[in-house]
Amino acid sequence: MSGVRFGRVFALAAATSLALAGCAGGGSGSSSSGSTLKIGFMGDLTGENSGIVIPPRNGAQLAIDEYNATNPSVKLELKPYDSQGKPDQATAQITTAIGSDKITALIGPAFSGESKAIGGQLEQNKIPSVSPSATNPGLAKNNWSYWHRVVANDDDQGPAIANFLITAKSPKSAYVISDDQEYSVGLADAFEKTFKGKNITVQRDKFPKDAPDYSSTVQKVKAANPDIITFGGYYAQAGPLLKQLRDGGVKAIFATGDGSLDPQLISGAGAQAAEGAVIGCPCNIPDASTPSDFATKYKAKFNVDPAIYATEGYDAATAIINAVKAGKTTGEAINDFLKTEDFKGVSKQIKFKANGEPETAAINVYQVVSGAIKNLGASTEAKITG
Repeated sequence: MSGVRFGRVFALAAATSLALAGCAGGGSGSSSSGSTLKIGFMGDLTGENSGIVIPPRNGAQLAIDEYNATNPSVKLELKPYDSQGKPDQATAQITTAIGSDKITALIGPAFSGESKAIGGQLEQNKIPSVSPSATNPGLAKNNWSYWHRVVANDDDQGPAIANFLITAKSPKSAYVISDDQEYSVGLADAFEKTFKGKNITVQRDKFPKDAPDYSSTVQKVKAANPDIITFGGYYAQAGPLLKQLRDGGVKAIFATGDGSLDPQLISGAGAQAAEGAVIGCPCNIPDASTPSDFATKYKAKFNVDPAIYATEGYDAATAIINAVKAGKTTGEAINDFLKTEDFKGVSKQIKFKANGEPETAAINVYQVVSGAIKNLGASTEAKITG
């Protein structure tokens, strides 16, 4: 990710402090003067991984509220769809969003599995989408012309995290773990490919997302005695897995990706078990000690500091807002405009490749230090603690 690298320690925020803001006024989606277009936001807003979706939803709301405050002839309403990160729920909800709600564009989906599940429907109905956080590489290989994202994919994230660990620890062996979700497997694949490319011995295990415990995986890792462990998945699984690994006597450094960049990784594992864990992310989170204008406005509105993907949610919404400002008020016209976008966002320079991928693909590295998540900086420059 481009932009200034901030050193940051995240404070654990209660879910209630991330209350969703009210939407702008309703409307039919007509492009006539004085109308309101509905823009959807889809992601896990109440489920087990909502901690990494509410911030981008709030960022998008902030951008839309600021735009509506200028009293434009065409206002925007942000319409939330709480998929809980489940592809089957996303599939049902997008039918409603397109059919009865008549959304013009979509911010999201937030996760990769739900993005894969509904991408075809968005394409068929000419609904442009901009995801602030879905990172599976395969999403860019579906020949979708209405799909975009503002974050680097796991083919960038996985190697960046793996190469950071190689530089920091010079490992001879690695154990790659994931659950069976779309995002998780894609990130684990990237880890494995990178390690093997550096002649590091790799073993791998995968468990079901809803596995009752991870004892089988823990025993396999303990027997392998690897120098490093990488996990593809979200904090809801990463925290308990890390706890069980440490309880089982596994001491190797543990690293994971953006899906686990939340204080609930620490609460799920316990502070002692989580200490030293490494998390990579293609995200830019303003430092609380040197707040940006965005961070100041975000905290004033939501009474909490911006967290993972808040800036990306703001930028995804801004990309759509810019199209509407230019007079583009149909899905097809907005999509055509997105192909020409090139502006300085709060997270990075926003410009899309022909396949919807962002031009900027830098990764930051974070680490649990003294019981909190600290930003170490760009993966190519960061120094590990301990």
